[in-house]
Amino acid sequence: MTAVLDAFTRLSFQLLQATLVAGALLLIVILVERTTIGFLEFRRRNLERRYQPVVRRALAGDPEARQALLASPSRQQPAIARLLILPLVKDRNPSRVAETRAILRAMSFIPTVLRYLRSRWSWRRALALQVLGVLQVREYSAAIVSALDDPDPIIRSAALDALTDLQDPATLPAIVVRLHDASLPHGRRLAALAAFGSSSEPLLLDLMAVDSQHAINYVQALAICGTKRSLPVLCGLTGDPRPEVCVAALEALDRIGVDETAADYVLAALDSGNVGIRAASAKALRGCADPAVIARLADRLDDVWSVAVRAAHSLRSMGAPGLAALKAREHRPDTAGALARHMLWREPGPA
Repeated sequence: MTAVLDAFTRLSFQLLQATLVAGALLLIVILVERTTIGFLEFRRRNLERRYQPVVRRALAGDPEARQALLASPSRQQPAIARLLILPLVKDRNPSRVAETRAILRAMSFIPTVLRYLRSRWSWRRALALQVLGVLQVREYSAAIVSALDDPDPIIRSAALDALTDLQDPATLPAIVVRLHDASLPHGRRLAALAAFGSSSEPLLLDLMAVDSQHAINYVQALAICGTKRSLPVLCGLTGDPRPEVCVAALEALDRIGVDETAADYVLAALDSGNVGIRAASAKALRGCADPAVIARLADRLDDVWSVAVRAAHSLRSMGAPGLAALKAREHRPDTAGALARHMLWREPGPA
């Protein structure tokens, strides 16, 4: 019995030793990893502080600054690429994109990009995807589309940005499908479609015909890239039982422009019991200087404030006929009179 207890004690001690050693090794690994990450982050920030003014001058067309970027050591080029690319998420100015593309091409950055594409660090993979997009390297379109399904949201967002810059027609179906992916930033989803202009309109209309559940996403996209071709579908949606879809359709009509047929649908929506629908309808009638439209909008100057304001702006946008309707109410003591006086006091112009 004593021998068994001794053996059990020795085994317990050995297990305790093994556990302590394993814990110590794990602690060392964590410390090394965090130290490495901290060092890399410190190094990156220093490089960014150093090159930020140089990048700013290079994008402004300074040849000496551009040459300084091109002559930078290859190990520093990823930091420079980040400085060039990250602002493009918010600044989609075509000249900015073109300048960034020209500098990156001159840097011969592709070998580093391809290596980063296989990195275990998410920020490196994200950077690689964005560079491939800016440089419009379409040979890697499939890899960028595949990254839209990456479990890391940083990678998915970077892939969407890359497709926005890539503008490869073959990727359009994948971008349209991602309209419904709530894990991706809403504005960037729409920006990716906007990069293709009206070429995405036929696909959006076809999908909306078989997928009414996501109608609002398609309609919001059509507000960006739709043309007169979308008017019949959008007119039909002004009577949709879902208020948010109806409002989105009216906003899309406002952006595309309302013709004589569409005006009838928008006028019908002006009588809706939903305030948001009435407000969107009043706004969509801007420029429709038909006497019937003017009379109906003038009646809405007595509506709740959000509707009345939009009706007043639309009347003002119609030139002399709309201003006459406002002038007829300028002496009233109520909200309609106050809005009429305000609109008449301002110089006529677009709302």
